[in-house]
Amino acid sequence: MAKAKAVFVCQSCGATTTRWQGKCDSCGEWNTIVEEAPRTLPKGATGGKGGAKINFVGLKGQMAAPPRRKTGIGELDRVCGGGLVAGSAVLVGGDPGIGKSTLLLQAVAGLANAACAYITGEEAVDQVRLRAARLNLENAPVHLAAATNVRDIVASLENMPHLDVAVIDSIQTMYADTVDSAPGTVTQVRTCAHELIQVAKKRGFALFLVGHVTKEGTLAGPRVLEHMVDTVLYFEGDRGHHFRILRAVKNRFGPTDEIGVFEMTDMGLREVPNPSALFLAERRGNVSGSCVFAGIEGTRPVLIEIQALVAPSSFGQPRRAVVGWDMARLNMITAVLEARCGVALSGSDIYLNVAGGLRIQEPAADLAVAASLLSALSGDPVPAEAVVFGEIGLSGEVRAVAQRDLRLKEAGKLGFKKAWAPKQSAGNEKRAKPAAGDLSVKEIGHVQDIVAMFGIDGVQRGH
Repeated sequence: MAKAKAVFVCQSCGATTTRWQGKCDSCGEWNTIVEEAPRTLPKGATGGKGGAKINFVGLKGQMAAPPRRKTGIGELDRVCGGGLVAGSAVLVGGDPGIGKSTLLLQAVAGLANAACAYITGEEAVDQVRLRAARLNLENAPVHLAAATNVRDIVASLENMPHLDVAVIDSIQTMYADTVDSAPGTVTQVRTCAHELIQVAKKRGFALFLVGHVTKEGTLAGPRVLEHMVDTVLYFEGDRGHHFRILRAVKNRFGPTDEIGVFEMTDMGLREVPNPSALFLAERRGNVSGSCVFAGIEGTRPVLIEIQALVAPSSFGQPRRAVVGWDMARLNMITAVLEARCGVALSGSDIYLNVAGGLRIQEPAADLAVAASLLSALSGDPVPAEAVVFGEIGLSGEVRAVAQRDLRLKEAGKLGFKKAWAPKQSAGNEKRAKPAAGDLSVKEIGHVQDIVAMFGIDGVQRGH
């Protein structure tokens, strides 16, 4: 039998090569390729021969929804799709110190009548106990251990007579003694995650895996790790703010792009059932450059304050600074205002901020950003009782966005009286408008309409 050849794997992207090289051809990273032990087939197996026959069934079948176990934290249950599913694997990623361990410790301590295991590979047992004492959770019936050997962890989990939830903090610190590589490498992370997920599905308990993130904000390790688990959650937030956002980017048992909002306090994370009121709590009305955007995060409407500052530039190259939004999107909005409406912004410094530390990703914020820029430029404030949303095209037209009725209903619930929104599409014009108090909607068809509302002298362009 021919000798198995060595395999060289990139620790950044997981690409494989037959020889070592300084630079990975797939991701372009340097000095990330390491040699791994060749894969050996079981005795008697020859590739795809000798396998057992599998059974195929039809798509239609009688299957009830999977039962859910409530964690006692409503925002976490919302993001997970209504609670934890037995046998599911959940990957939680986030920046260091953002509160991942605190959230999961509160979750397992809040599970009533459930057997929970918390295994840490980053901290000692006494350190976790200190955190539990600070959170007043020291009396919670949680089985705590500090270990990094996956063989020992799997054996211990299998020998527990009854187990409902297990937490591994973190997957990058675990190692399998069957793999000849350092902890945190692609092979180790993939192997350890596979072993832990297999025992979770075999025993039927929910598994939380804590993952580190890179400087780009993505989960460290192989991309295949996100495909192996059932749910991927990102814990986001700025350390300068006390708000934390738990965002689902993948969920086999619930909606994706759902968010849960938390507030970091001295007693741990406190869930925020009404994030709109919290994000607008410190808002000052009748201030130029401030605008309230009616956004949608997952299935939840959220009202967020967008702040803009336009100042004369003292340098040859004007500055553009954005916090909580896309810089490329801001450049597009300023280009549309210049080219389609004649608003002079190319010689000014522009600063844009999404208050509260939340990051907006949907294009429905275009009109609110444009209103904030025009308000800052003219010095006239956007009406304090108005909310704004709509997508702006390159020709200056304002396009309809999804879930218009839900945005308006949330604005009316919080006492807003006006809304600047795009015109409804032809198919939705005959639909009855929702009961949103005394909310009046001013439909904006082109960005020039909102420019005229601030009385800015621009060059009228055809549209």
